[in-house]
Amino acid sequence: MTAHSEASAPKQSVRSLLSGIIDYAGLFPPSMVSMQQAVSNYAAYRKGEHRWLLGGFVLPVARLSEFVEAAEDHFLDGDPWRLSVLAGEDIAATIKEIKLFNSTYSGKAICDSLEVKATTISKIENTVAALPEDLTAYFEIAMGENFVDLVTLLSAKKQRAKIRTGGVTREDFPPSREIIRFVRSCMAANVPFKATAGLHHPIHCFRPLTYAPDAPRGTMHGFLNVLLMTGFARESYRVSLLEELMEEEFDEAFAFRDNGVAWRNEHFLTAGHVERLRSKGMISFGSCSFTEPVEDLQGLGLL
Repeated sequence: MTAHSEASAPKQSVRSLLSGIIDYAGLFPPSMVSMQQAVSNYAAYRKGEHRWLLGGFVLPVARLSEFVEAAEDHFLDGDPWRLSVLAGEDIAATIKEIKLFNSTYSGKAICDSLEVKATTISKIENTVAALPEDLTAYFEIAMGENFVDLVTLLSAKKQRAKIRTGGVTREDFPPSREIIRFVRSCMAANVPFKATAGLHHPIHCFRPLTYAPDAPRGTMHGFLNVLLMTGFARESYRVSLLEELMEEEFDEAFAFRDNGVAWRNEHFLTAGHVERLRSKGMISFGSCSFTEPVEDLQGLGLL
């Protein structure tokens, strides 16, 4: 099956690759909708046909009270809401706030993921020391001189990483080779990761970077490119080939089959490879839009 093929239901390889992949971050640029609108959107996505693609609801810890006011009427509607919380500067205060929230709203909503910016060894060590067992942390680490040391520490502490893959300006999008370096380093160290920003579209493309009528246009990474690159990076493919995959712009090059996913009919990830890349590689990506990636996947005949 190529990306253009008709599909009455997603193939198992599509479901395995994309299940729970999109963390909804409508509060953040370029969407930046109100809390009320973001909550209403997420509530609708939880009931929709493509809810199996949906991950957590992303918000800053400072807006938890505002979230409760907007979402409390939805709390008894289905399973507990899963929240991914961006930490404030004070990690101890952030974790205290999360513990109180989880205790107060048990069975209705749960902060089960914490996103932390960490540029130093001490920031990671202090955060890990304070983490409760039921909270999974993702550390957004810089690609600077101490990058390898940070990844090594995350591996030793059995923690997860986070990479920023775009934004609202051309400069916000890291080059493919930098993303590949991040992914290969994480895979070599057995560090799962999530991505955030810029992955609105499945395939590498040149698009408007925001929703403004006069928005600048730029090259955007595709989430299918990043996902499959992660799978092949786990299998130790050479950097030059991974870079070609990251910059693949033709959806016909990807074929989703019953037993896995092929690229250019030469390179293949089996069902087992796909499961491992999702459980031990790329866990999810944050997107300010849920409908945009879904509509693109529908256009490719994958949903």
